[in-house]
Amino acid sequence: MPGKFGSVGAYHTHGMSIAELANRGAARHHVPVMDDNFVSATKQTDLAVRLAGLGVRDGDLVEKFVLGSGKGGQKINKTASCVYLRHVPSGIEVKCQHGRSQALNRFLARRLLCEEMESRRDGAASARQQAIERLRRQKRRKSRRQRAKTLDDKHHQSEKKSARRISVNSEQ
Repeated sequence: MPGKFGSVGAYHTHGMSIAELANRGAARHHVPVMDDNFVSATKQTDLAVRLAGLGVRDGDLVEKFVLGSGKGGQKINKTASCVYLRHVPSGIEVKCQHGRSQALNRFLARRLLCEEMESRRDGAASARQQAIERLRRQKRRKSRRQRAKTLDDKHHQSEKKSARRISVNSEQ
């Protein structure tokens, strides 16, 4: 984000264009490659395929690394491991601070972006929306008829258990 001095990635440009900086060799504008230590290659390729399927290109993404907050103490508060990701064409913003590793958070932020885009695209059919709906149905108050049926089933089960107790006592 260009400020008073301007910036390219994590480098301050002091008002110079990217071409001037490249000629001077002061900074290189690049997107860092994800670290292989935290995420397997198969997961990375699956994510790349998923992003391509959604029509997301690296050029469409604005990625920032910001200082973390919350639990974790000094390590979280002093390092820029929190990843902010914005997909410019859709306006979807994701912020991920799941772990202490920036590389892992980059992967997870992209995965969250995919899930959010799929959820918006699919609407009610998305897996996330289905899970939310399932929880809503589970928490919903049961109708009077359902409660009566449940009580009837419990009473029936209790009669079966008491009949077992009586037959066991009579055998002894």
